[in-house]
Amino acid sequence: MSEIERLQSTNRMSRIVKHNGTVYLCGQTACDDQHVTIEQQTQGCLDKIDTLLKEAGSDRDHLLSITIYVRDMKDFAAMNQVYDAWVANVGKPARACVEARMARDAILVEFSVVAATC
Repeated sequence: MSEIERLQSTNRMSRIVKHNGTVYLCGQTACDDQHVTIEQQTQGCLDKIDTLLKEAGSDRDHLLSITIYVRDMKDFAAMNQVYDAWVANVGKPARACVEARMARDAILVEFSVVAATC
């Protein structure tokens, strides 16, 4: 049986879980209230994802699946502009995008990512 590796764990969750060559990231949101637009929040999330993937031994080229939660679908096009630039030069992951209630009113977007290790 393969070992499960959990990184950056708290009493509630792990930010990174690795198992059988697969990396699972917890939901990523922008890290501060300075990211007030959907574009700023999207870029903040994607920057965090890059950092976590690197720590986990992966990168954008190894993305498998992304689920995107947006607070309001009116922001879909603006979020996609930032996201499309981020995946422009890599293989495209499977993706879903849904409208969802967020844990805090200030959160406009959240990303959940699965990737293969390098």
